[in-house]
Amino acid sequence: MIYSKPEQDKNFLVNSTNYQQLHQQAFADPNAFWLEMAKRLEWIKFPTTSGNWQFQKPISIKWFEDGLLNVATNCVDRHAKATPEKTAILWVNDQGAKTVALSYSELLKEVNAMAHVLQCLGVQKGDRVIIYMPMILETAYAMLACARIGAIHSVVFGGFSPESLAGRIEDCGAKIVITANEGVRGGKTIPLKANVDTALLQTLQVKKVLVINGTTTSVPMVVDRDVVYEPDYSKTVDPVAMNAEDPLFILYTSGSTGKPKGVLHTSGGYLTYASLTQQWIFDCKEDDVYWCTADVGWITGHSYVIYGPLANGATTVMFEGVPNYPKPDRLWKIIDDLKVSIFYTAPTAIRSLMQAGDEWLQTTTRDSLRILGSVGEPINQEAWEWYYQKVGKTRCPIVDTWWQTETGGILITPLPGINNLKPSSATTPFFGIQPVLLNEQGQEVHEKAAEGRLALKASWPGQMRTVYGDHARFEETYFSQFPGYYFSGDGAKRDEDGDYWITGRVDDVLNVSGHRLGTAEIETAATHDHSIIETAVVGFPHAIKGEGIMVFAIPAGNTVHKEEELRSIIRGSIRSQIGPIANPDEIHIVKGLPKTRSGKIMRRILRCIARSEFEKIGDVSTLADPLIVEHIIEVVCAKA
Repeated sequence: MIYSKPEQDKNFLVNSTNYQQLHQQAFADPNAFWLEMAKRLEWIKFPTTSGNWQFQKPISIKWFEDGLLNVATNCVDRHAKATPEKTAILWVNDQGAKTVALSYSELLKEVNAMAHVLQCLGVQKGDRVIIYMPMILETAYAMLACARIGAIHSVVFGGFSPESLAGRIEDCGAKIVITANEGVRGGKTIPLKANVDTALLQTLQVKKVLVINGTTTSVPMVVDRDVVYEPDYSKTVDPVAMNAEDPLFILYTSGSTGKPKGVLHTSGGYLTYASLTQQWIFDCKEDDVYWCTADVGWITGHSYVIYGPLANGATTVMFEGVPNYPKPDRLWKIIDDLKVSIFYTAPTAIRSLMQAGDEWLQTTTRDSLRILGSVGEPINQEAWEWYYQKVGKTRCPIVDTWWQTETGGILITPLPGINNLKPSSATTPFFGIQPVLLNEQGQEVHEKAAEGRLALKASWPGQMRTVYGDHARFEETYFSQFPGYYFSGDGAKRDEDGDYWITGRVDDVLNVSGHRLGTAEIETAATHDHSIIETAVVGFPHAIKGEGIMVFAIPAGNTVHKEEELRSIIRGSIRSQIGPIANPDEIHIVKGLPKTRSGKIMRRILRCIARSEFEKIGDVSTLADPLIVEHIIEVVCAKA
């Protein structure tokens, strides 16, 4: 099924009039194109050089390297001067009952006060600051205050355990931690300060802990180390001039195995790219209310909650809570209440709300919406259709975006004024982005309709520069398998129209009787019927096939089918969509999957369960619902 682009596309920022011209400019002279795009920022010294990079060892990536700017100035000061009363951030609390509208002038006042406190605590340009916070306004202040004084922030998602926090503190050499007394999420409290205290028993390098009291709960304070945040609005902190290649932040990717990687992003290139993609891909205009539901503990929250929209002078929404609390209509009510026009969320949230039932949509109109977005993983067709037809009432284009922590911003996406929409397809590369499909020998596959490993043959301003403190790991992870290319780790298909379909991580590939099958492809086929809301597929040792296929499936909340009927439906869907070779060996009907709080399925845990290697499961405290692991083990063992 293909949905046509909107007929009145000339109202979009990128439209049929300028689209081809922009693509031609970016392809013909990328350095000139990106220098032109950099003019969207306010520079202390505008750069004279554009891209200076090489994908052959030694890997080196630089953009706008002789330019000077300050990221906080671009996100706050210039808008506080031009549009002081415009709302910068709309903050909604966990219950959805309280909203704070913060203007750009008020944001400047708060960021300045936070920057002053950090300076009084001894934080200087280049120092690393850990931010371990809930989704409250002070978290935004802290990020922007670090940018103002030239400190490098590393936001750690509030759901991470003390052990995970300690490892990140140790790796980046942080001297200060900013935290809250506690967080509130889905009606539950999160003991953030207590977690920091536990983490700091494992490392001695942190000198100060700045504590924001977001609730009335009292917490123990360590003498000479812990400081309660008390803003002083009488002081002025001048923004520090930063080179475009000075680091802005470190964000740790939490892989299923191994030590997390400290992804390093710098100032000028990252902000140029985050700003440009946020404005053009979401067609974000002066009067839009823009809402990305991501937590700022992840890259999506960095680029598309804080830095991208604020650099553009937009109104961005921050939500403290979760989609289904206190009821599954929470997001839809916020959209109506705040008149949200652009909505960007994850397939996990979409499937969860789809599972809750259409009746929760009927309490709202969502008439303010005009653009929808999807981020984080490939979205299956059933969820896409529901999102488009039910949430957006078939009138809101969906930008189904593909990108990574490492890329800094969106790389492949439809544009609302340009592309016909194909459910589950990320469609076409953004301006200046050069994706390729590689075969196993590292050769480019030039046929239009093809499949392979997804790589990039040219750099872009938002690209990560290195793994913090370990450039050799950066080269090994992203550039060694296919020299001369940045390898994303994902597989993809390209159709006859040249549109891209992301098939999932290449390492999530099963070898069944000599046939290589992508788990994402099987999962998509398994959810083809509305009776199945979500699946996860893993392999396990099989005496005959070498590797067997195990499916974990969540049924729709309103299904009338019994478990054996659901298994038959799944088998039928997979056989019809892929073929008999992908017929599952085992199908387990479960009530949930082991997911991180960002919605990522931890397939490593499922693989351990599938192989009965329960002792290898390890720490599950960072999961959104740790108890779900026990449930899945019980289901699997009962069937055995």
